[in-house]
Amino acid sequence: MRTYVAIVYNQPQTSRYDGAHEEKAVLGVLEAVAAVREALLELEYGVSLLPLTPPWPEAREELEALNADIVFNLFEGFCGEPETEALVPQTLAELKIPLTGCPAPALRLALDKARVKVILQAAGIPTPDFQLLNPRTLHLFRLGFPCIVKPRGEDASHGITAASVVRDAASLEKQVTAMSRTYGGALVEAFVGGREFNATVMGNSRYSLLPPSEINYSLPPEVPPILTFEAKWDTDSAYFRGTRVTCPAEITPGELKKIRRTALAAFRLTGCRGYARVDMRQDGEGVLHVLEVNPNPDISPGTGAARQALASGMTYAGFIKRIVILALEKEKHDRHHPAHVRGGQTGRNADTAQYARI
Repeated sequence: MRTYVAIVYNQPQTSRYDGAHEEKAVLGVLEAVAAVREALLELEYGVSLLPLTPPWPEAREELEALNADIVFNLFEGFCGEPETEALVPQTLAELKIPLTGCPAPALRLALDKARVKVILQAAGIPTPDFQLLNPRTLHLFRLGFPCIVKPRGEDASHGITAASVVRDAASLEKQVTAMSRTYGGALVEAFVGGREFNATVMGNSRYSLLPPSEINYSLPPEVPPILTFEAKWDTDSAYFRGTRVTCPAEITPGELKKIRRTALAAFRLTGCRGYARVDMRQDGEGVLHVLEVNPNPDISPGTGAARQALASGMTYAGFIKRIVILALEKEKHDRHHPAHVRGGQTGRNADTAQYARI
C-alpha cells in the first residue's frame, strides 16, 4: 500500500527579519520543501504540501483536516516567531499523526539556549561560560573579553555579524542593546576560537553519527572567525567567500571519538529524536565545547546535514527515506511505550553517568 506524506512548512511572510535584512533565511525553507518533495516522489511516496500561516487556531484546523499517513515536518515557526516552532509537533502528537524529526519538548528546549547550556554543564559537558544580559544588567558582566553576543532564542545565525565578537565594554553595550531591541534578549558567551565542527546525529533509541564537518575560515586577521548570517546566506559577502566546509573533517580517530561522544550526549540530554545537528568548537587546549544543539536543522541539499549524509554514502533521497523510516519507527515505539522518558532532565548524577557511558 502506498504511503502518503504531507510536507508541512511555514509559508514565508514579511516579518521583523526583513528590517534586519535577514529574509534570506526565511525563504530558505522553500528550497528544503522543493528538495524533499522531489526526493519523496522519487521514492514513490504520495506527496502533498501544507504551507501554514498565522493565526495559529486556523493553522491547527488545517492540521486536524490532514489526510496523510505521516507528516514530513519542515515547519520552522511563523516568520519572526521562532517560539511557535513546537506547535506543529505538539499538535500532531495530540492527533497521533506520525511526524519526522524532533518532538515539541526538544524544540522548545533548544530555543532556550541558556537552559540548554545549564543542562550541558550539569552533565559535565563543556560549553562556553555565559550570561544573559540586557542594557539594565550590563553592570553585572563578569566574563571578560573577548566574548560573543548572540540573540537569546534564534537559529539560522540570525543576529550574528562580525560585530558580535566584542573586545571592550563599549562594544559589549552596543551589541547587548541591539540584541535586546531586535531579538528580545542577549546571550553573552566566552569566545572559544579553536577548530569548529558540527555533526548530525540520527536515531530514536539507537543512534548513528554522520561524518562530522569542519568549518574553515580564511578571513583577514581583524575579522572574527565565526559563522555569521552572511557566511550562511549572502553569497556575495566576504564572509561567505572566506568560509568553507570540509566534510568529512580531517581529524584523527581520537578526535572523531571525542566529537561522537560529545554530540551523542548533547542529542540525548536535550531529548532529540529523529535527527539533529550539534555545533562544537575547541578551545586553546583542544577541549570540545558545545555551542548549540539544533533539532530539525536545515536539510536542503548542500547544507550541513545533507552534506554529511552524502559523505556517509547515502544519496539525498536515501537520506530523506531514512528520516521517514525513523519517524515511523518512533511512532511504533511510542504506541507501545507511551510513558517513555522525555529529554531535557537536569539531574546531575544521572546525566553525568549517561555521558560517561557513551
